[in-house]
Amino acid sequence: MTESAPLLSVEDLSVAYSQSSAPAVDGVTFTVRDGSMTAVVGESGSGKSTTANAAIGLLPESAQITAGHIHLGDIDLGSLQAGAWHGIRGSQIGYVPQDPGSSLNPLQTIGKSVAEALRIHRRADRKSARAQVIDLLAKVGIDRPQMRADQFPHELSGGMRQRVLIASAIALRPRLLIADEPTSALDVTVQKQVLDLLDGLRDETGMGVLFITHDLAVAGERADEVVVMQSGKVVEAGPAARIFSRPATDYASRLLADAPALKTKTHRRSTVPAGLAEVDAPFVSVESLTQVYARNDDQIIGIEDVSLHVERGTTHGIVGESGSGKTTTGKALTGFLTPQSGRIRVGDFDTAVSARGRAVPARGRTARARLRDFRRRVQLVHQNPYSALDPKHSIRQILAEPLRNFRIGTRAARPDLVAEALDRVALPAEFGDRRPAELSGGQLQRVAIARALIAGPELVVFDEAVSALDVTVQAQILTLLDDLQSELELTYVFISHDLAVVRQIADTVSVMSQGRLMENGPTEDLFARPQTHYTRTLLDAIPRPVMLHGDGDIASENPTLLAAAER
Repeated sequence: MTESAPLLSVEDLSVAYSQSSAPAVDGVTFTVRDGSMTAVVGESGSGKSTTANAAIGLLPESAQITAGHIHLGDIDLGSLQAGAWHGIRGSQIGYVPQDPGSSLNPLQTIGKSVAEALRIHRRADRKSARAQVIDLLAKVGIDRPQMRADQFPHELSGGMRQRVLIASAIALRPRLLIADEPTSALDVTVQKQVLDLLDGLRDETGMGVLFITHDLAVAGERADEVVVMQSGKVVEAGPAARIFSRPATDYASRLLADAPALKTKTHRRSTVPAGLAEVDAPFVSVESLTQVYARNDDQIIGIEDVSLHVERGTTHGIVGESGSGKTTTGKALTGFLTPQSGRIRVGDFDTAVSARGRAVPARGRTARARLRDFRRRVQLVHQNPYSALDPKHSIRQILAEPLRNFRIGTRAARPDLVAEALDRVALPAEFGDRRPAELSGGQLQRVAIARALIAGPELVVFDEAVSALDVTVQAQILTLLDDLQSELELTYVFISHDLAVVRQIADTVSVMSQGRLMENGPTEDLFARPQTHYTRTLLDAIPRPVMLHGDGDIASENPTLLAAAER
């Protein structure tokens, strides 16, 4: 029987940017068939997003297709004029962009943003659009969709905003969905829910999916075909099970080896580093923290009666779904939020919170001086370095700012301190003259880490600090953090929705749900013997790539591959 024509066909595609002599995409060929998923994987800068943008006609003005063809069925997408795209985007091709922070109108409610496609394509009137929007928000796992529909983007977490974009993209049930890192900001249970939804739509409507991702476990579990890209070229392509079991290239093998989800054991220390004296009290102690947010007549629990302890020189992971209270706990730890009740102690800095929500500083120096000292000793590394670093300042100015604020070093000595900070995170000194827009995501995250460390902290809180990085850069950052912790005797609190990363880096873990602490304990004990149904649900939602046994039969796991990844 003759095989049907592909839904999307990309043939020998090349894309070049005017300011660069080398093509960003060079001779790329692959297909997406009805009802199937083709995943494109590779490091940052490999050409994944440029390929996706070319397929939906959203290349920037500085880029142009220099060779090749892109067809949606019998439609030549490469030859479409701007006006013709209005009948294609949304109705025939849905698109989920990578950055939810800049993709939603900040002046428009979530409900209006999702309903926009329905109104533009005249699929619903005002009344029926509201009902469809609420149904779509519920389908992508957003709680209380009626209330959320009336909220603005800044009132939602990053994971929720990503789900809103997915709801918008599938609103018209397009023939093809192009998704650029659609699940990178989602916790594992919501990720599973969204991927199950996409699988359901593929089965129900025959929708094809072009899935751009750095999450190899998701690609291996859900995709039918995998395309591996490096430096704008396809280095390997084929059935997902074959590539994950028997990669044919060194590059694909290295990507698999760097993926935390494919590692079977951690690389963490089992003891506190030598030189850190044991004391009776833990270095970080959080006791009975509570924070409740109010919106109109609704009360939303941020955190409720949360207690945890972290030993000096170790890494404590905090995991849970979006809205579980992870970030609220991190903000309280770093002094950016004062909970309504509870107590936080970091070293000899002790802050109790009265019933009225006022912080009560420890005795001794003035409250302002104590807070200044606390802010120096406890630093935060944000999830998104693009928004955490001032785009108008050079890297040198960004790193020098904490030195001035905390009066560290003399004016003459500060350039050397900045150079040392860059060297500590393995960035060349000349990067000091660049601005954030001139650096890659991984380089920016290194700058964010350098800025946190330049003040000489004892505790560093990482809030989803590696979630947006590809596996190779992620592995480099995690190794860097491990080395810096040993060198500088740092204590880490690592907030993440990526359980595989937490298993690799953390000594102890707390699991949170709906603002409450579900369980905590040593990392390996928790992963091997979870005590609550909620934790078991989280662990069951971790993607598991489909593999091949040596005889070619499909298997759920392949110990040989996992052992190779460990090496």
